[in-house]
Order: sequence, then C-alpha cells, then structure tokens
Amino acid sequence: MDKERVQEALDKIRPALQADGGDVELVEVTDDGVVKVALQGACRGCPMSQLTLANGVERVLKQEIPEVQRVEPV
Repeated sequence: MDKERVQEALDKIRPALQADGGDVELVEVTDDGVVKVALQGACRGCPMSQLTLANGVERVLKQEIPEVQRVEPV
C-alpha cells in the first residue's frame, strides 16, 4: 500500500474536517495495512474524535483502498 494513495484519500476527507476547525495528518502506513494519523485542531480534543476516526476517516480509507485494515490515532 502506497503512502501517496492514502494521502490522496485523506485529501478527500480533509475539507469536512477543516469545516469544523480540525484536520488530519498522515503519520505512517505500515506493511500490514495500518494507517496511523494525527488529528489536529478542533478534532484533537473533541469528544467525538473516535467516532470521526472510525466512521469518517477509516470508512473512507477502506472504501478507497481495500488494503487498509484499520486506522489508528497517534
């Protein structure tokens, strides 16, 4: 799985996060399909951040890139 493909998929999600004052940064893509991201801005301390991560970021990444196994915050 290539980091550039993951970044392109994250770029599709980014406008929705930025509209709420947040953002997401790609930290690492592992060989076993784990994508590690850092939530930023308003997303960082938001109590809904786990829901955003699971239902937003992870869902879209898995749709775009079937090799993605899970998304983890760092």
